Amino acid sequence: MTREYKIGDVIEGVVSGIQNYGVFVKLDDQTQGLVHISECHHGYIEDLSSFVKIGQQVRVIIIDIDEYSHKISLSMRALEKTNVPTYPARNKKIPRRHTPKIGFKTLKQQMPSIIEEALKNIQNKNIQNQ
Repeated sequence: MTREYKIGDVIEGVVSGIQNYGVFVKLDDQTQGLVHISECHHGYIEDLSSFVKIGQQVRVIIIDIDEYSHKISLSMRALEKTNVPTYPARNKKIPRRHTPKIGFKTLKQQMPSIIEEALKNIQNKNIQNQ
């Protein structure tokens, strides 16, 4: 290597080869790296030769350098802007379903009228039985 490359370096290179799995980019006279097909563009690319041409100048970022083989992995996708909004998505309000008023609190509130009605029914039955 003539130049020391580091992960995160943004470099201008020339496309030197196209395969079905990625694009080879010549970084300098002695060094080239590979842009894997998944790192070429956001979304699906059916044919890389329609996306880039040999000899085309491209801007890439170094995403990995293998320490044993010194192979350089590149990305064009990491330099692309995405259409993601800067603000968070709004939470949708879930419509609340109607729940009947049941439970111990409502029973406690209704208990005096229930007792009063029961006493009236008992009195009416006693009057009818006499």
